[in-house]
Amino acid sequence: MRTLEALVEKLDKSELRTISVAQAADSEVLKAVKNAIQRNLCRFLLFGEPKEIERISNEAGLDLNHPSIEIKSTEKHEAALQAVKAVKSGEAHVVMKGDLSTKEILKAVLHKEYGLRTGNVLSHTALFEIPNQDRLIFLTDAAMNIAPSLEEKGQIIENAVSVARSLGVELPKVAVLAAVEVVNPAMPATMDAAMLTQMNRRGQLKDCQVDGPLAFDNAVSKTAAEQKGINSPVAGEADILVVPAIEVANALYKSFMYFAEAKVAGIISGAAAPIVLTSRADSAESKIYSLALALLSSDKQ
Repeated sequence: MRTLEALVEKLDKSELRTISVAQAADSEVLKAVKNAIQRNLCRFLLFGEPKEIERISNEAGLDLNHPSIEIKSTEKHEAALQAVKAVKSGEAHVVMKGDLSTKEILKAVLHKEYGLRTGNVLSHTALFEIPNQDRLIFLTDAAMNIAPSLEEKGQIIENAVSVARSLGVELPKVAVLAAVEVVNPAMPATMDAAMLTQMNRRGQLKDCQVDGPLAFDNAVSKTAAEQKGINSPVAGEADILVVPAIEVANALYKSFMYFAEAKVAGIISGAAAPIVLTSRADSAESKIYSLALALLSSDKQ
């Protein structure tokens, strides 16, 4: 799979899955719903106040009478929990954030009785289509975990591997990034990377190949890895880039977008179902790709 459009093509359209939208009265979200309906990608449960959803849908040109749309009349303060409960009960397969804060939707996801807890760390998994690259590349975590511990990094890897495998990458190659590719006790990121590599070799991190520490250049470029004399099945061929802290992922994410003109899809993984957190800055194309990524990965969760 070399393009994000391939995510859309991979969806099984013979039996449409359902997206549960929390507080759906949001112009950008309803435009994404319209695009998804036009492409026959999925069904939607729209939680929120019907009159407000109808008003904004009219502005967005969305026909609420479409058979793939159902409105669930819900008070604003209850929308997140009701949307999550729909996934919990099996009525829907993916949660999508509408006109509410990320904190509100995550509070509902983590609700002890009605939420989608698994006991695992929640993490952001982004998938990039970067011009001039021969494969799609995952990046984690650019949104949730600020300075993850060794244990948390292990769970972040497991989340990303699960998403990658849902797309058909049977044995994802995971590069644990640091500033250098040698272990240095003065640089904690290199120590964690080495331990994660050993955990993989001992079978603690399964269904993937992990290597680190690797600097960014020798994680993604075979030529750079060969120049450094690095002999590794991951170096130069990484499918998943794992960062030491959120600042690294944030800089890489925005560099890919603004300097390399990459396309991106992103979800929150680690819960019992994927969570789509689109922002107003996301293009309509990116929103569709994120929905497709969530739908595909929901098969594994």
